[in-house]
Amino acid sequence: MLDSKSPSTEPNPLPAGDPFYNPRHRLPKTPVKVIIIGAGDRGSDYAQFAQLFPREMQIVGVAEPNTTRREHLARIHQIDPDYSFETWEQVFARERFADAVIIATPDALHFAPCMRAMEMGYDVLLEKPIAQTEEECLQISAFARKTGRIVGVCHVLRYTPYFRQIKTLIAQGAIGQLISLQHLEPIEYVHMSHSYVRGNWRDSTKTTPIVLAKSSHDFDILSWLVGEPAENVHCFGNLKWFRKENAPEGSRPRCTDGCTAEPECPYSALKIYHRDHKRLHVFDLPDDSAQWSPLILQKLKTTNYGRCVYDMDNNQPDHLTVNLLYRNGVTAAFSMEAFVSYEGRRTRIMGSHGDIEGDMEHFTINSSCNGKRGTWSMKTDAHGGGDLPMVRDWLQAVAWRDPKLFSSTIDESVESHLTAFAAERSRINRTVEVVPR
Repeated sequence: MLDSKSPSTEPNPLPAGDPFYNPRHRLPKTPVKVIIIGAGDRGSDYAQFAQLFPREMQIVGVAEPNTTRREHLARIHQIDPDYSFETWEQVFARERFADAVIIATPDALHFAPCMRAMEMGYDVLLEKPIAQTEEECLQISAFARKTGRIVGVCHVLRYTPYFRQIKTLIAQGAIGQLISLQHLEPIEYVHMSHSYVRGNWRDSTKTTPIVLAKSSHDFDILSWLVGEPAENVHCFGNLKWFRKENAPEGSRPRCTDGCTAEPECPYSALKIYHRDHKRLHVFDLPDDSAQWSPLILQKLKTTNYGRCVYDMDNNQPDHLTVNLLYRNGVTAAFSMEAFVSYEGRRTRIMGSHGDIEGDMEHFTINSSCNGKRGTWSMKTDAHGGGDLPMVRDWLQAVAWRDPKLFSSTIDESVESHLTAFAAERSRINRTVEVVPR
């Protein structure tokens, strides 16, 4: 389906004015044909690349059990009804009709469709986490090597302008030899309550531990900046606040049940969803906002998103502290925190001759040699502007059959997952864990 001609001899480079310009990129002879498996928030976001750059990517199929989401994506990308499916199994019941698949399904539905896709000859872009267990992660990696399929993982932080610029400065020796890092992942209190208390990731046994589900991005970016894998990990963390004993007086099982604490509760579902209109993508609302109010109230009365955060079946920690020792002697201190008013990672990087401090949109670099200070700034989206550049790099790797054109390959990403699994063992057992290799 694709012309695998080497990009070094391709005469048609992508234009320098392109917002994701990379001198290594070359325009494919034909667009990469892609199937979206999972048309929720992430799958739809990645599919947008085809709208912006139709000469590079074409969406030719979709699998999604939610009718509203499936039909919406199929309409936008003009997908033939014969290639619009309810389940991922139906996709692979057909003969191969595309070059690659993007798997953006719930955590429990990553391993099986990824393995089947590779069996049928598809390349894969896989949403994190790779799988629910270490064994499954390693199986996917091994099978990708055996079949020669290109499997990328959506570790989008590697593709953000912020982290790419910091990586370049470290590699250039701008702060001397790298010594240590401090890294904060502020989940933000509404996001925590939405996704990890009320939402689909509230039960680690049915999805994955939060240290993997949320923070695999952070273990990946730390390892990428350090340039070596972690060897030892030590983790403390627990579920301290979102517990029944912390429920305020007058609380009710649902925020719509006449809870007297609701007007002042920061986690009020009526405030978050009905009054402030936050995180509404889970409700699949119509485009006309005039129709939203009764539909949102109905959802709050019938789904987990309307339940009291102190009366849920959640078990994910709401704070974590992790210490890491890397192969080259560099150390890192990582914190994942729910109880903050902001999102966007905070990073401090210490070197033998300087330091860098930033917040995903700005950073300062200070020289210990001459006292000079430099700054960098770029306003981006919630993922630091990494989503579409990541898709571009993956398409380049698929089009030119060159996994080196994609940074977060399956083998690279398994490293960070093994670190996250080791951190969870450390948290549970209160041990210092060796990261397996």
